[in-house]
Amino acid sequence: MNVSTRTRSYVRWLIVALIAVATVINYIDRNALAVMWPQISKDVGATKEDYALLVTVFMLFYAAGQFVFGRLFDIIGTRMGFALSIAVWSISIALHSVTHSILSFSIVRAMLGISEAGAWPGAVKANAEWFPARERALAQGVFNAGASIGAIISAPLIAVLFLWLGWRGTFILIGAIGFVWLLPWLIIYRAGPDKHPWVSAAERALILDAPAEQPAVPKVEYVPNVRQLLGHRQTWGILTTRFFIDPIWWLFVSWLPIYLADTFGFDIKQIGIFAWVPYVGAMIGSLGGGWLSGRLIGAGWSVDRARKWVITLGGAIMAPALLGAVLATDPVWAVVTIAFVLFGFQIAIGNIQTLPGDIFNGRSVGSLAGLGGMAAVAGTLITTWLVPVMTRDSYAPIFILVAALVPASLLALWLVTGRVEKLDAPPSR
Repeated sequence: MNVSTRTRSYVRWLIVALIAVATVINYIDRNALAVMWPQISKDVGATKEDYALLVTVFMLFYAAGQFVFGRLFDIIGTRMGFALSIAVWSISIALHSVTHSILSFSIVRAMLGISEAGAWPGAVKANAEWFPARERALAQGVFNAGASIGAIISAPLIAVLFLWLGWRGTFILIGAIGFVWLLPWLIIYRAGPDKHPWVSAAERALILDAPAEQPAVPKVEYVPNVRQLLGHRQTWGILTTRFFIDPIWWLFVSWLPIYLADTFGFDIKQIGIFAWVPYVGAMIGSLGGGWLSGRLIGAGWSVDRARKWVITLGGAIMAPALLGAVLATDPVWAVVTIAFVLFGFQIAIGNIQTLPGDIFNGRSVGSLAGLGGMAAVAGTLITTWLVPVMTRDSYAPIFILVAALVPASLLALWLVTGRVEKLDAPPSR
């Protein structure tokens, strides 16, 4: 297709930039409890086991939210799905300010988990709707970079706000940020790419893979329901891969501030100084993994080959870095090795998260992304329950355990998933 760039709009990149900003807010909100936990635990008389319980509650409802919002995005669309998700999670994080016990914290963490989950199937669905295959991993990388940026700025930002407002005031202020995001989202995201008034014919042709001078002709799409999705080996490959690989990310999202406090005796101010460093690696990996996959596809590699080899590259970086973290004896060495872990993770996960859009058409992508999120949470819950038990003396045992998950995830990718290609019919019986 030969389309003049002079007539092409770039609405798709504006959409993904807005979603990336929403993800920044998402991670500021979810990380606030971990950063301020040393003080909160003193105020409410809580222990590390209580924190593990709160992580478990969050993850259980996060798993439910992945499925609920995955289906909801397929029903009500990306625009209203995101608006609902961020409005509810902003209210939820603000309500943390009135908690006084582990029970009340559990209630608001449940609300936060189910609502924050909507961002991920929503982003995968928007990606499948707004980007052609060769740009999809880079777009997912931009979105995932938002998560990394949120994690980068959350520790120092929350530390500063805590010193200024205390933990209750901090929860109120960050809860207000989500509502600020809603206004530009509702103005800019007016419709999908086929009907959006700001999308030029050239950009629409690029997205829909149709001639620019002719209206896009609707195709008869295979839109599997959940039962049909589960009949495809590709679905099970995605679910199994995410079951094994996602606990690595969540280990550090949920426990990095606690790890720094337990291992190096850090207070909240010191956590704010150090805890952002690993997410710089994550941000670079998000963008680099997406760029590399698209570059390989542009050079003639198949989607199947490009996705799998870039994911494998991410795994090859992750596993040795995790073992390197075992040997860390000072905080600088620790955060640098963890930065390499998250760098490799984001190279891999950005491409894994594009697989639903590579394999299925738009109206079922949210559902599969939600199922993938549930599988990810199932694996994460196991490691969450193990952390308090395995870290009584050091964090080395849990780092070794999650390092072993890397080859398991790659085996699932290569042996279970099968070929990554667009499916247009139910599985044969």
